[in-house]
Amino acid sequence: MHNDDLNNKVDVSALPFSQACENNKQPILEVLQSELQGSNHVLEIGSGTGQHSVYFAPHLAHLKWQTSDVTSNHRHIIAWHDAYPAPNLYAPLAFDLSTDAVPVNSQLNLPYDAMFTANTLHIIGWDLVKKLFALAGDTLQTDDKLIVYGPFNEHGDYTSEGNQRFDAMLRAGNPDSGIRHKEDIVSLAKVHHLQLRKTYTMPANNQLLVFQKI
Repeated sequence: MHNDDLNNKVDVSALPFSQACENNKQPILEVLQSELQGSNHVLEIGSGTGQHSVYFAPHLAHLKWQTSDVTSNHRHIIAWHDAYPAPNLYAPLAFDLSTDAVPVNSQLNLPYDAMFTANTLHIIGWDLVKKLFALAGDTLQTDDKLIVYGPFNEHGDYTSEGNQRFDAMLRAGNPDSGIRHKEDIVSLAKVHHLQLRKTYTMPANNQLLVFQKI
């Protein structure tokens, strides 16, 4: 049973909720259904509330969806998993980019052949962005994919006034955060043998970048 079928049976208001996840889940899923056709085991980096995972996993039943985040977010993710269980959806692993290596589910003897992260690069500091790509480059094998969703600047400028305001808000809270320049991300990825293969234009001035290990 897909979680769509359970909406009338679960009190979503009792769960931790991200409106952004609710808004973008279907457009992202449509891309993932195409890009992850040949994948078997996906690591979601920064699963947040867990909303994306419970929506994506039932619609990508051919693969295993492994969630991860800092431990303080695990209770939110587990709450969503308890409300919307799926046989290919796995409880969050502890993953703090500042200290940890890529986590492994000891119950699954299966390497990751794809990684997905949404709305993380503009939240974490640049040093952690660099570590994320380094870990992805070290973990993924040839032709495996890293898929990144979020807002990006292009050609040295914001893609919308809304993104400019959002960036100012982020930097007011943490000067090391902020919307990243797409060109910087592409250059960083190349250092770790990750080639940008496709860019999808998404709603609300976001993009979805598909990198492939070469």
